[in-house]
Amino acid sequence: MNKLELMTDRQYLFGAIFVAANRMDTLMEREFKKFDITTKQWFLSIVIDNLFDKPPTIKEAAREMGSSHQNVKQVALKLEQKGLLVLEKDARDSRVIRLKLTEHSLDLWKGVREEGNAFTEALFKDISEEEKGTARRVMEKLLSNIAEMDR
Repeated sequence: MNKLELMTDRQYLFGAIFVAANRMDTLMEREFKKFDITTKQWFLSIVIDNLFDKPPTIKEAAREMGSSHQNVKQVALKLEQKGLLVLEKDARDSRVIRLKLTEHSLDLWKGVREEGNAFTEALFKDISEEEKGTARRVMEKLLSNIAEMDR
């Protein structure tokens, strides 16, 4: 019996989450290199585009990404340099900065979308809808526990 087989499910899952995240990041970095973007830049853009009805503040985006205000601001500045994002002062409160995707950004993501769909198809290959549903519920609980621990 090898060491992995001796681990409890909790130990295995804890380590596997890190391994999966690192391996996915490495694979995605390789794919995104041809578009001159990083996975963090892609993730920020996806969060802005999919989770908000209006341009979010840096703080709002950071909360949804599980990241710090400073980290999100650095990623946003890189996207701004590439013409993919605009950092705008809020109309009501000039201290607040909102993140707005540019038309150039939306065009780029349309091109990336096909490759992203192929990536996720390969990632979830041979995983049933039932298994994905179970995994979703487990991840929701883990994220809830993490949020509780962070308070």
